[in-house]
Amino acid sequence: MIRDTYEKWLADKETARNRSHGEDFFEQERRYVEPFRIYGNVYYVGDNWVCAHLIDTGDGLLLIDAGNCGAVHLLIHAIWKMGFNPEDVKWLILSHAHVDHFGAAAFMKNMFGTKIYLGVRDGQMLQETPELTFIQGCPDLSAELFTPDVLIRDGDVFTFGSVTMSFREVPGHTAGCIACFFDGAENGVVKRFGYFGGFGFNTIGKEMLLECGDPTFYRRQEFMESLKKVEDEPVDIFLGNHTRNNQLMQKRALMLNGADRNPFIDPNEWKAYMQETQKKLRKFMDDPKNN
Repeated sequence: MIRDTYEKWLADKETARNRSHGEDFFEQERRYVEPFRIYGNVYYVGDNWVCAHLIDTGDGLLLIDAGNCGAVHLLIHAIWKMGFNPEDVKWLILSHAHVDHFGAAAFMKNMFGTKIYLGVRDGQMLQETPELTFIQGCPDLSAELFTPDVLIRDGDVFTFGSVTMSFREVPGHTAGCIACFFDGAENGVVKRFGYFGGFGFNTIGKEMLLECGDPTFYRRQEFMESLKKVEDEPVDIFLGNHTRNNQLMQKRALMLNGADRNPFIDPNEWKAYMQETQKKLRKFMDDPKNN
């Protein structure tokens, strides 16, 4: 009996490995990044691929995204290493409902009572087509879905301790992607942060959209409109969804090497990235193989 149970476990792991990203996907520890402060009360607690940001509001911690599936331990360790207690994470904002961004969501809610905020259309996706949340694959057979506590709608403004955050719906990568904006201060100097839910085109390919019941590929146009919708937002510090978006690892290296200025502060980066993504999206939409 014990041998049968063990062999089934091995078989399930192999099935998960073949379904996802191969051997390296099981070596989450290789993706760990020592946490660090970006600016003021905003800290980085993600890995070298998927971003997660922690904000000390003065009345509890606010987490933006919850790391990858199977990497709960990395997130919890990063929060501890940064000098905070994971138990103090009162709120969790999810940029969108893909498993590589909500990995620790159910754990945080069940363990600490963390309140989860999610875009309203992704809340609907969780209920009606939960299989779409696993677009990235997931090797962790204990992964859990969750029920959001608050559904975010376009124009919502919420206050978390000393932090007031405004939200926009930016459908594209998922139907319920959200963008958020808030201020942070260091030595009395206020900077505005911007965070965009998701930039990947992997969810707007022909086969995916047909499978999702979008034969006119309307999601692509929504994506373009979302990028235009927020490109003129004044943003001093662009927080990436994945580390490649804002060259986070390179900026972190500059900080560690004693850069004479904070490389995360760039009032032009947000708009430039939104415009560059629009160009790439237009090219993707015009490519015959995608239509």
